[in-house]
Order: sequence, then C-alpha cells, then structure tokens
Amino acid sequence: MANPEAIYKDVLIVGAGLAGIDTAYRVSNEVPQFSYAILEQRAEMGGTWDLFKYPGIRSDSDIFSLSYPFLPWKGTNRLASGPEIKAYIEEAAAKFGIDKNISFKTKVGTVDFDTRTDLWTVTAERDGEPVVYTSRFLVACTGYYNYDAGYEPPFPGIDTFQGQVVHPQHWPEDLDYKGKKVVVIGSGATAITLIPSMADDVEHITMLQRSPTYVLPVPNADPLTMFGAKVLPAAVSHNITRNVNAVINVGQYVLARSFPKTSRKFLRKLNQSLLPEGYDVDVHFKPKYEPWDQRLCVVPNGDLFKTIRDGKAEVVTDTIDTFTEKGIRLASGRELEADIVITATGLQLLAFGGVEVNVDGAPIKPNDKFAFGGYMLEGVPNFAFIIGYTNNSWTLRADISARGIARLLSHMVIKGYTHVEPEVGGQVLTEHPALDLSSGYVQRSPDAMPKAATEQPWMIRHNFVLDSLDYRRSRVDAPELKFGTTPAPSKAGV
Repeated sequence: MANPEAIYKDVLIVGAGLAGIDTAYRVSNEVPQFSYAILEQRAEMGGTWDLFKYPGIRSDSDIFSLSYPFLPWKGTNRLASGPEIKAYIEEAAAKFGIDKNISFKTKVGTVDFDTRTDLWTVTAERDGEPVVYTSRFLVACTGYYNYDAGYEPPFPGIDTFQGQVVHPQHWPEDLDYKGKKVVVIGSGATAITLIPSMADDVEHITMLQRSPTYVLPVPNADPLTMFGAKVLPAAVSHNITRNVNAVINVGQYVLARSFPKTSRKFLRKLNQSLLPEGYDVDVHFKPKYEPWDQRLCVVPNGDLFKTIRDGKAEVVTDTIDTFTEKGIRLASGRELEADIVITATGLQLLAFGGVEVNVDGAPIKPNDKFAFGGYMLEGVPNFAFIIGYTNNSWTLRADISARGIARLLSHMVIKGYTHVEPEVGGQVLTEHPALDLSSGYVQRSPDAMPKAATEQPWMIRHNFVLDSLDYRRSRVDAPELKFGTTPAPSKAGV
C-alpha cells in the first residue's frame, strides 16, 4: 500500500477533552492565521467525560473552576454530572467553531520531530486506515492515565467467582444491577460516587476498602453563587464564582497541609456528625495518612453518609483473602455475598496517551526530561503538554498552560522563529514529583510522568494563585527557552 500523503497543520492537538478544546480556543484566538486540527481517538469529544459511563459519574471538584473562563457555566450546583460536563465541552467546541477541526477515531501512534525542517511528522490511524500529518507545533492534551485499561489487581480466586466483575472504566451499558447484591472494591472518588447512586436499586451494596479515605461533604447548592447568577451578567457572575472557588480551594489545601492534626480532627468530627450514633468512624473514615497526601473525596450534600444512615449501604474495612463462587472471603473470615463485584481500584498513569515521541528518530522518555513551566519538555522542540492540578480543578492549570502555549506561538510569529525548546543548561536541579500524592495510581508508576524540580521555571507547582501570578510576571523569551529558525523552506506556519 502506498504511503498516505501528509496533511499539514500549523498546530496539532492530541485529545478533544477539556484541555484540548481549551488549547484550541486559546491558539485560534491568539494566532488566528494558524491552521490547526485536534486528533481524537474516540468517536466523540469529552475525554474523561465521554469515557466513563458508570452511575452517578460527576466532577470531584467544583464545576465553576472546572469550566472555562470564556464560557459561563449555566447551572448553580457546585458539582456537575458527567453528561452535563460532556455537553458543556460540546457546547464550547460548537460555539467557537472548534468542532469543525476535530478528526475523530484518529489514534496517534508515533510523532517524530525533524530538526532539519522544524516539522513534526505524526503517524496515526483513522478508522483503521493509516494517516500522516505534518505540523510545526504539537500539543498533547491526553490527560495522565491509560484510557484503554484501568488498574485491576490480581485478586486471588477471581476466576472462581460465578457473578459478574466490572471495572468502572469499562462500564457495560446493559448492566442490570436492580435487586442484586453488589460489592464495590475501593474507597476513592469512583467508589463513593457509585454507592449512593446505586443504593436505591440494589438489594444491598457494600463498599469494601483496604483503608479509609478522607471524605468531605459539601453543599451542592451555593447561595452566593445563586444570588450572583440572578443579579449579575452571566460572564461576570461565572468568573467571580470561578476565581473565588479556586482561591478557596487553594486556601483549604494550604491550611490542611499547614495544620494536619487540626484538619484531621475537623474532618473526623464532620464525618461523625453525619453517621449513625455509635458508628465506628475511626475504623471506616480515619485514614492513616495526612489530609491531601491523597486527594480529598467530596460528596454532595453528604449523600454517602445519608445512604449509610438509611441502612442502604455498608462500609467494610478489611483485606481480601480470596474470591469465592458466591462472593469475597475477607482476611477476618467474613464472606461478602455478591452478584456483581465492581473493581473501583483506580487508574494507570500514562504520559501523552502512550504516544511514542521521537526527535530525529531518537526516542524521548518523558521521565528523563524536566518539565519547563509545567507544559514543555527540556530538549524537545515545538512540543507542549497539558497537566492539571492534583488539589484543584484540572482546567485551572490547563487554561494557564494553553494561554502560555498560545502566547509563545504568537511571539514566534512576530520574531520569525520556527523552533523553540527549553534547555536546562548549567542549572543543577533538585527533582520533585510532578504529581505530589501518595495515591496508589501515582505510587505504582513513579516514573510515568515528566520530571519536575524544586526550582522555577522547572517546578510543577500545585497552587493556582502562585501559578497565576507567575504567568503574569513570566517572560515569553525566558533565558531557558532557545529559539531559532531553520534554513529549510516550509509550507506554512511559524
């Protein structure tokens, strides 16, 4: 078969989720003369919010800071459902004409930068057929985890279980759990969302956890937000709420990290007030780690605790001895009967969606490279990526990074540069985790992500307020950025 003719775009964006649409908006506004395309491996846009279909799927951070600053969120609830978020992403793409530039069912395999031409060659498959793109600049908006497979521990005896085993990342559309006995393995955001969402339909549901997680109940309706939405223009109300919530989230995080004992006592007392009298809160809701060593799990209106109070759900803290034909036998000897077991056991970290990145044919390993500004890699020209916060809404940093990328491209146009790459130079950097969490999905793959440092601009800092200030003060021609122009002729672009 003959090699397909390459399609040229000035900018290629991989991924049509929250970050991909945000990046397309920023680039098209800052450098409107540029052509661009978004390559999306799925049949629809939305990323995470198109992938996950399990009952109750929702945001685990407030929707106002999760949404875009350039498109007001129309609701007033603090947390939004997955379908609502997906519809919002689609609305943004349609409103700004971004949807016309998305190539669906296009899975990127390898990308290779040629320093002789300052062009990327992107090899992909669209509907199973090979397709090739060339581009001046490449942005990976692929998230941080493997879309194809979640994490599933090797549970002993699982092959003997006669019921159905489901991972939330691959939820069957026809799963019938009405009147069934269900065990959800896990204690993270997915598990605490599933329990109250399924409780009214099942015979019994149990959350089986190896260890507890910090759970923070929050009111889903915010009176201040509702008042602002009534008396202020939509854009003004939205941006006030977005920034206020983002700053509050930063403040709560800083306080929790600064005063962990006080935070532990506060969360314990709050949980205890919402649980049945005499409930063993120290067994089931008292983690061994400090607040924000792992991400806090939020529950709207305390719905998880209400389900427990009403006797519709049970929390069991124990370890699995083995699966049996009828359920799960625990280390304590107790057996949990189940028709369906849901393994809400987490994600698998994956940088750049598993895309193989090369420069002049030499492979680039993300964990060998320091991240510049939280969105570029040292020694990799004309390449950027988006990674969100671990302690705040993903879109907050995604938008800062997208604005930085767009500003950089505009500067290159003005100066006539065809390439830019960050260089560490003679700096001696002290490494620091890019995702500073003790969560299982981070600890299982400590080398999956690019390296971060304790020094700016090589720091991946999880602080929206400081990052916003840094962005305003930062120079687009920072000394760590090396610009240049290839002598080779190019078709278009920078």
